[in-house]
Amino acid sequence: MSDSSTSCLVDDKKLLRNIMAIKSNEGCCTVNHCVDVKAMKLDERNIARVLPGRITEVKFFPAGDTRMLAVGNNCGNVGFWNNIDSDEDNGIYVYHPHSGLISGISIHPYSLSKVISSCYDGYIRLLDVEKESFGLAYSSEYPIFSICRANDNMNSLFIGEGYGSVGSLDIRSSSVNNSSMSWSLHQEQIYTIDFNSQNTNLMATSSKDDTACIWDLRKLHHLHPQSLKTVTHKGPVNSAYFSPSGNLLATTSEDDNIGLVSGTNYDVESMIYHSNYTSRFISSFRGIWGWDDSYIMVGNKKKGVDIISTEKKQLYYTLANREINAIPCRFDAHPMLPGVLAISTAGGRVFVWDI
Repeated sequence: MSDSSTSCLVDDKKLLRNIMAIKSNEGCCTVNHCVDVKAMKLDERNIARVLPGRITEVKFFPAGDTRMLAVGNNCGNVGFWNNIDSDEDNGIYVYHPHSGLISGISIHPYSLSKVISSCYDGYIRLLDVEKESFGLAYSSEYPIFSICRANDNMNSLFIGEGYGSVGSLDIRSSSVNNSSMSWSLHQEQIYTIDFNSQNTNLMATSSKDDTACIWDLRKLHHLHPQSLKTVTHKGPVNSAYFSPSGNLLATTSEDDNIGLVSGTNYDVESMIYHSNYTSRFISSFRGIWGWDDSYIMVGNKKKGVDIISTEKKQLYYTLANREINAIPCRFDAHPMLPGVLAISTAGGRVFVWDI
């Protein structure tokens, strides 16, 4: 474990200027737009080896005037790629703020100059562009497996810590040792946390304990919290994400199923077969949403991206390109640019598809 008292200096002035130049959102921070996925293409200029090793997290800066990405790997590196930068450095900047696997990156649409990263080393670090450093925001004796902020609160960070706990942390606090609230929600580590875009009192969690749950934050208690909905799989659940409208929930499990939850009270449950089990040498599959509720996008073992129709509950189309020579596992759909999709592989490469 690295020394928690140190900060990793960010000394590349061009990167700092690029981030500061991104315009923060003043209105809606997401789009809800139907995209013709069959029209999406991969240009060779939108391919880069951003980091060495296995990529474990990839996130777009959520603003419509940029396609800059933040990327984390299994070695503690955080990289930034401005994939429309044509200069000699290819728009890539790499730092080493952590000592282990990067488990989460959070970039809030109303606070783009502060990038949060979490790690299995138990540390959460905050890249503050104005201070030009990755400062320590939180320190735990347990691994941090996931982080998330709701769109309506840029200062409250929820963390999946240790084995089944979710804590709430105010990133403005000067204390790095304590979260303000904590709940024991699962029996094993929590892989993802997500908030409903239309009702941020609703939080979804996925866990190694074979379940995904929807919680109402207003009804959580420290003792014996009850979920609004529990989806049970026959293997670890690697992700649980709300759809752009908030009306659906998609879960991805190693039992080779993608769960789809719908209904007024999330009481309608379907299972869609998809081969999700991966070896420990690549990141787990996590099905994400596109730009409306029509499709779930997830990697496959043939080095493609499967597009699954939520209406027909089956495979609709597969994005494939000969340049992708490894299994794509972690994705991010640009929240402000419909049709712009980042995928990453175990070889440290990132590919940006667009219309």
